[in-house]
Amino acid sequence: MPIKVLDPQLVSKIAAGEVVERPASVVKELVENSIDAGASQITVETQGGGVSLIKVTDNGCGIAADEIELAFSRHATSKVSALADLEKISTLGFRGEALPSIAAVADVEIVTKTADDAAASYLRLSSGKIVQQEKRSRPQGTTITVHHLFRQFPARLKFLKSSTTENSHIANLLTQYALVFPEIKFSLTMDGRLSLRTSGNGNMRDVVAEVYSLEVAQQMLELDEKDGIQAVSGLVSPPSLSRSNRNYLSFFVNRRWVRSSLLTRATEDAYQGLLMTGKHPIAIVNFSLPPQELDVNVHPTKTEVKFRNNQTAYTSVSRAIKNVLTGAPLPRIKSPTATATPAPHLFTSAVDIEAAPSPTVEYPAPSPATSVVKNGDLTRLPVLRVLGQLASSYIMAEGPEGLYLVDQHAAHERVIFDKILAQRSQQKVEVQGMLEPVTIELSPRQEEALNTRDALLRQFGFSLEHFGDRSYLLRAVPAVMAGANLIEAVRELLDSLAGDEEPSQREQKIAQSLACHGAIKAGQALNMEEMKGLIRQLEETDSPRTCPHGRPTMIYLSSRQLEKEFGRS
Repeated sequence: MPIKVLDPQLVSKIAAGEVVERPASVVKELVENSIDAGASQITVETQGGGVSLIKVTDNGCGIAADEIELAFSRHATSKVSALADLEKISTLGFRGEALPSIAAVADVEIVTKTADDAAASYLRLSSGKIVQQEKRSRPQGTTITVHHLFRQFPARLKFLKSSTTENSHIANLLTQYALVFPEIKFSLTMDGRLSLRTSGNGNMRDVVAEVYSLEVAQQMLELDEKDGIQAVSGLVSPPSLSRSNRNYLSFFVNRRWVRSSLLTRATEDAYQGLLMTGKHPIAIVNFSLPPQELDVNVHPTKTEVKFRNNQTAYTSVSRAIKNVLTGAPLPRIKSPTATATPAPHLFTSAVDIEAAPSPTVEYPAPSPATSVVKNGDLTRLPVLRVLGQLASSYIMAEGPEGLYLVDQHAAHERVIFDKILAQRSQQKVEVQGMLEPVTIELSPRQEEALNTRDALLRQFGFSLEHFGDRSYLLRAVPAVMAGANLIEAVRELLDSLAGDEEPSQREQKIAQSLACHGAIKAGQALNMEEMKGLIRQLEETDSPRTCPHGRPTMIYLSSRQLEKEFGRS
């Protein structure tokens, strides 16, 4: 094909594809414009995951009547005027492509008014072209409404996820900006339901309480460290407060929300040796430095930045977090003599229950177990003779050919996991209800997961009742969770269900989470009968050598290895 200049309309579609990846991209561009306009109140409404409708309203400075048409022209911006300005970008938006890119892939309406305008200006655009223009009435500020996103681009629509997933991305986006701009009053309504509302009082801890929970907000540690031209501020969790994934790590550079492997590594390295493997902190970190020290123009969606000095950025963030963690309380291991604490006010439901377990760790009397190995493999264990417990965490047992050291938590996870799936297949899940319900506050992402997976969770024994805003009453749980930290368990479970997995994967995740929270913990002393009962139950499982997450339940030291170590071979 010969070289030729592309049609301007095609060029605009290509540019739109770079900026508008999904509905959350539209929300991001519009909210950033509202923040740059000095808004103190920003309201976002969506329908159908943002595909049917996105409406962003602010009380910012507005767009002048004689500039509103120009705002929808490519490369038109009020934030950059010369090449030198690119070296000192201080606004969130600056490329001048957001509005025309959005208008190229959707129907757009805008109503805007400045303090000097007598009336508001109204424009309606379809396929990037103005089809209606008039004067209207509204207070100072801007409202932009986006209809039918990607309607003319079925190929793009096909690659979007479910409405639940798109809503989750939008909720997460607005949550991030609410955290770093606590002085702005944010409101998010999705499909007619209020999902997020902040007070705008300027206190980041209050936003954390709204987004995560009051309990989390009270425990967070304040970051506030300046080092010459750089500063690190925000909130981080103490080592005693952690999560099972990185979804609670939020990073901002000059209050711009970014994805940064460098800042992630700096934060997690600061917790080195303070958190268990697989656990991650909660962090809201804002790294401030002169605009000349970074490049924010490395990605069309402005979600990545490039530091002039990576080592300085890493050191500043890591050191600031380490300093605040120095005085934080370390995680505490339960006393070896402690037993599992019963869940508060539990009673056993009479529906579909055969023999609900006691909240304390008690196992049935040992039963005979076969030592036959299937087809010559190791899917079955030989009969083991329990010798004792090591460090209140490992069960020592003797087998026909050597010594087995069993991780009691991982082993009990496997036992519970198999039991839950067996009960689920028979539709006889053991349930325990609350004499007094437990109140749980959920994040927007967690609430979306609950709304879409509520029926499945009920099949596993959960009963949560809406109690206003994002508060819920936990009225029943699976019986295996007796003694667990119910609030933490439910939140982590909902975090894990926020994706678009196959139905079978969802059931696996629920069973894994229940098994992890219901299992006995490391550091918990067991008597001989309890250890024997656990080993017998482990022997009867289909995969006794691994826990549901794939970690080994035991290590094996053969008689031959022992003889070699003692110089007898």
